[in-house]
Amino acid sequence: MLKNFRALASAAVLALAVFVPAIRANAQLKVVTSTTDLYDIAKAVGGDKIKAVHIGEGYQDPHFIEAKPSFILQLRDADVFAFVGLDLEIGWMPLLLEGARNQKIMFGGPGYLDVSRAIPVLDVPRGNVDRSMGDVHPLGNPHYWLDPANARRIARLFKDRFSELDHKNEDAYERNEKAFESRVSSAEQTWAGDLAAIKGKPVVAWHTSWRYFAEYNGMNIVAFMEPKPGVPPSPSHLVEVINAMKRTGAKVIVMEPFYDRKTADLVARQTNAKVLILPPSVGGVPGVTDYVQLMKYDMDALASTLRAAGE
Repeated sequence: MLKNFRALASAAVLALAVFVPAIRANAQLKVVTSTTDLYDIAKAVGGDKIKAVHIGEGYQDPHFIEAKPSFILQLRDADVFAFVGLDLEIGWMPLLLEGARNQKIMFGGPGYLDVSRAIPVLDVPRGNVDRSMGDVHPLGNPHYWLDPANARRIARLFKDRFSELDHKNEDAYERNEKAFESRVSSAEQTWAGDLAAIKGKPVVAWHTSWRYFAEYNGMNIVAFMEPKPGVPPSPSHLVEVINAMKRTGAKVIVMEPFYDRKTADLVARQTNAKVLILPPSVGGVPGVTDYVQLMKYDMDALASTLRAAGE
């Protein structure tokens, strides 16, 4: 009986050895992204060849994500971890990677994907950076996805990395990436009128996260509500902002949904301006479920508000 058991066990092991590679050959790439924006673009490129999840939610400040144990479990099994970079996730990402202990997605691993390496970065500070400068990112401004040109760069980066890790499906990744670029280009045609309404118009922004958006659509950011990134405005700084708005005629203050708008409302009342809450990420408001919808929503809302304000 023991001899028969050993024979059956050996047969089972042999069968499993044959079966497991077949499973792996047909398996989806497991992709984890730090944000919903990267998640949506990864899904557009990967299609049904990948299984993707994201860590942050679109309505959260991506600088401050709670490092939950469930995120560690997701990263432990990941083939790819794609993140914004430029220290956007510096407050929580190292803890998760250390807990996951997944060599594939550690620095230098095949699945470690710093997306910022594909981006022409704005606002790279000169000289030494210290805490007196607020939350200035020493490697540059990380909020780069709100420019469709950068979305295309992100898509191409995903296509290349997915193809490297999953050669057999590289044709699918190529087709999906081209389809994404085509969809973005078609969407841009629909908001050409919005671009005309926005270009050159003075606005105030709460945080520097709108710099790439402004670079794309031409809005003129005449002041930031924060005197330095991440630093609450002082009374003296608010006076400077109000004076800048009166001098330039700015009638719109743009800010994210996760900041307290009380101070912005105060400034708006004193300048006869409107506070415009715009989601900077996919899922930032209900109904904005993908990248193209995000850009359409933000472009339309900004253009409509500027038109109503008589800018």
